[in-house]
Amino acid sequence: TVARLLRAAGHRVTLLTPEDKPTFPLPTYPEIRLALVSPVAVARQIDEARPDCIHIATDGPLGWFARRHCLKRGLAFTTSFHSRFPEMIAERLPLPGIASLSYAVLRRFHSPSSATLVPTPTVARRLEGLGFDHVRVWTRGVDTTQFRPIESCMFEGLPRPVMLNAGRVAIEKNIDAFLSLELPGTKVVVGDGPQLADLKLRYPDAVFTGYLNGDALAGALSAADVFVFPSRTDTFGLVMLEALACGVPVAAFPVEGPIDVITSDRAGCLNADLGKAIRSALACHREDCIAFARQHSWQRVAPCSNRLSWPPGKTWHGLTLLQTTATDRCKLSRVGIHLSSKGGLHVR
Repeated sequence: TVARLLRAAGHRVTLLTPEDKPTFPLPTYPEIRLALVSPVAVARQIDEARPDCIHIATDGPLGWFARRHCLKRGLAFTTSFHSRFPEMIAERLPLPGIASLSYAVLRRFHSPSSATLVPTPTVARRLEGLGFDHVRVWTRGVDTTQFRPIESCMFEGLPRPVMLNAGRVAIEKNIDAFLSLELPGTKVVVGDGPQLADLKLRYPDAVFTGYLNGDALAGALSAADVFVFPSRTDTFGLVMLEALACGVPVAAFPVEGPIDVITSDRAGCLNADLGKAIRSALACHREDCIAFARQHSWQRVAPCSNRLSWPPGKTWHGLTLLQTTATDRCKLSRVGIHLSSKGGLHVR
């Protein structure tokens, strides 16, 4: 979405992604595929792009190789911090000190960047407390052209209210906390993941749709009465905004992620008792949810919005916002860094 909006503003954008590359499964999480690439190939692609702005969005093989080449060539770059991966690892591999070790690796990855971009002020404060430097907030937005109210009879005939969760079906998403609630109505889980078979076995009364995207996902969200977000490890939770854009209120715990997204009681309810949060959220009006989501569209938060002052006709390449030594720089006021205006590479 950001690339599309940048291009619409007259920028030239190149993406360096795992698409069309061999991949291998992340250990303990086969649904996540990592690119099988050589550092030489990544370096060549960066050099051919000749970017002025490089953003490394993820810390997989592509990100590490891009970081290595930027440091070797003296190129400035920015990085993004997306998820509480150390806590996710600790959930799957409960060894003493595993989370601390993982954070040490992440500090090393992000430390040379000009700025580490995070989705919320809460995440920024937490990372600074863990010893991360030059942390800047660059929030997320929802694509309101894709996620909007859609007439759907997907859950027709099911007992109401329909309480829906969507996303990766994995232990760190804490879906058990939702499905174990004793509430009237129907619980629905949209998505796929390593915990799907186990949850299906233990919660036979719940509805599992499998993976949905595009209009099918928007239709499922629109057909629900409340969106339940039980995760305690997400740094943002964009799917909450997607649900709101479809007119569905959100129920969640008052933890990192939801506390920065659900900032109005007209959009949902946060409560340490998830059942109470669901009951309160059901009283919200769909029109208020849609209006709230529109205040957080990508057009308002993307780099090419009026809040950012990049001139048109420039080139972006990559997975990370990379800042070079070019003299023609313009201020990226949203995150407090300066970027040259010729081009950029986005690596993920």
